[in-house]
Amino acid sequence: MTQSLRARMVADLQLANYSSGTIEQYVRCADTFAAHYMRSPGELGATEVRCFLLYQQKICDVGPAGLKMYVAALKFLYERTLARREVVASVRYPRVPRPLPDVLSGSEVEQLLRAIMSTKHRTILSVAYGAGLRISEACRLSCQDIDSERMALHVRMGKGRKDRYVMLGARLLLLLREYWLMARPGRDLLFPGRRPGEPISSDATRVALRRAVQVCGLSKRITPHALRHSFATHLLESGTDLRTIQVVLGHSSIRTTARHTHISKRHIEGTVSPIDLIGTEAGKQALG
Repeated sequence: MTQSLRARMVADLQLANYSSGTIEQYVRCADTFAAHYMRSPGELGATEVRCFLLYQQKICDVGPAGLKMYVAALKFLYERTLARREVVASVRYPRVPRPLPDVLSGSEVEQLLRAIMSTKHRTILSVAYGAGLRISEACRLSCQDIDSERMALHVRMGKGRKDRYVMLGARLLLLLREYWLMARPGRDLLFPGRRPGEPISSDATRVALRRAVQVCGLSKRITPHALRHSFATHLLESGTDLRTIQVVLGHSSIRTTARHTHISKRHIEGTVSPIDLIGTEAGKQALG
């Protein structure tokens, strides 16, 4: 892709208020598309887009999530930057499988957090579980985001560039204070990285979590996001309503939050099978 077209695409993405990470991914996909044909996307059309996506799927073995990113990038390129909507009008987003995540029990969460040797990483992951944050949100917290009077955390520029407030438990506040006294991070970033002025990377925290999983010998698929799912499921099992959980998690749709009902032990165990109602008075009223 030519420098001028790339600059136009970046500018359009910035004007549309996309995050820096999304901009980088979209431009990378567009560059790959141009390199595949060794021509500018402005010279290509619907046939080339279709063949490229099939090549990525069949030859490069790109999965549904990766293919969805290519589709989104090319749609933006042709609809916004090149103003040639007809090129991608018939392109549909692939269906991406959404397997139910593994959920940790309370004792497993406690065991896992204790196994993390680094105080900084243990505190970050405690925040991810204790407040239901995405790992990137936890890493970007600043000292000013801790509101001990209201017992809340201010999450800034979360997914979709949205701000929100989440609960700050007394135990988590104590842990944050202990960390601050030990690390003395300063007035800005709560979890600074190696580069001045930048937060710790999410990848470093994921590595620390993987090591702790190995130490604990847990067989579940445990990622930082599994802690967020566990947080939501535990809230649901303790009686918190879905709408409250939706707000805390920062979900745009209640349907996303409702996925946690599929993995809630309370909802599964509290549901009576119709076979147990057959032949009973309750069954006659419920089933006819």
